[in-house]
Amino acid sequence: MSFIVVIPARYASTRFPGKPLAKINGRPMLAHVYERAQASGAKRVIIATDDERIATLVKDIGAELCMTSEHHTSGTTRISEVIETCAIADDEIVVNVQGDEPFIPSENIQQVAENLARYADYPMATLCFPITCDEDLFNPNVVKVVQNTNGSALYFSRSPIPYPQGFVQNHGLSKPLAALPTSYYRHIGIYAYRAGFVKQYVLLPSSSLETTESLEQLRVLENGHSIHVETSKAAPPHGVDTPEDLARLQ
Repeated sequence: MSFIVVIPARYASTRFPGKPLAKINGRPMLAHVYERAQASGAKRVIIATDDERIATLVKDIGAELCMTSEHHTSGTTRISEVIETCAIADDEIVVNVQGDEPFIPSENIQQVAENLARYADYPMATLCFPITCDEDLFNPNVVKVVQNTNGSALYFSRSPIPYPQGFVQNHGLSKPLAALPTSYYRHIGIYAYRAGFVKQYVLLPSSSLETTESLEQLRVLENGHSIHVETSKAAPPHGVDTPEDLARLQ
């Protein structure tokens, strides 16, 4: 089983401009992500960007660079351009590792690729992890996911799902999280897809759910495709959405 990692990295983040270049232990965030991707066993790691400042860093760390358009609205559409530019075969497994996940365990990157290879009926796979604190359950930057008994995603949301009716008081839980009648999972922002499906994805009509929640994976579900979800083998730290997230992780 072989796979390619593509790391979409853009400079113009609304909440954290220049995020890929932010320093962690004296080194740019993107360099940490690249090292994790290299350690996953991927046969190829490509960094995709539209910014010359990031491109300079990519060259400095010796990574493979693919310059892309500045008009992409998501990491997946940026990866579609990489697939075309680099002539990646339709049956190749491509893993989207976001450029703001500097501490993502390498085994999780390998896991999501292996899952897609194992479950041939799915065009796309991702990971989740149990939520263990109230703050994460109600934090809109922590995306939640629910799935059926076969491991297919039912929905992703920035809101608590399923909603703990009768347990919420003043935007918090009136009872401990462990006392709720169901478990809660946060979505880990890593995707594996076959390259041919990415080409299909960019042709799908934009989804009202995708726009409402600002979650690109909802376009897949709303257009009738399935996403495989599995609990990650290694506990992942949170990604970096804001400067405050970076300060906490530091």
